[in-house]
Amino acid sequence: MELVNLSNNQLIASEVKQAYSFFKRLKGLMFTDKLDSGSGLHIKPCQSVHMFFMNYPLDILYLNKDQIIVAIDESLEPDKVGKRYADANSVVELPAGTVHLTNTKVGDKISFQSQQ
Repeated sequence: MELVNLSNNQLIASEVKQAYSFFKRLKGLMFTDKLDSGSGLHIKPCQSVHMFFMNYPLDILYLNKDQIIVAIDESLEPDKVGKRYADANSVVELPAGTVHLTNTKVGDKISFQSQQ
């Protein structure tokens, strides 16, 4: 899946994997060496993230059920915990710096689109 910011027409990530089962959500990106540029992980349901057992920082988008960004953590460092957002329905984990590079902001509407 691709992740597109509909508010500014920016491609945020060209390859987003899904973590929708309990075990995929539990594992997430723990113990991985890096998340390649243009990649991401969509975790649903999810209202908060932790960075335990991570080796690199991430940008985190917190999305409500309408795919609107309700909060952002930029460059969340290993061993940190993100805030819990009651109105978040899912999160997208992205390589650190992606939010800045794509000019993504709270309030933007995003869309997951099939790659063609």
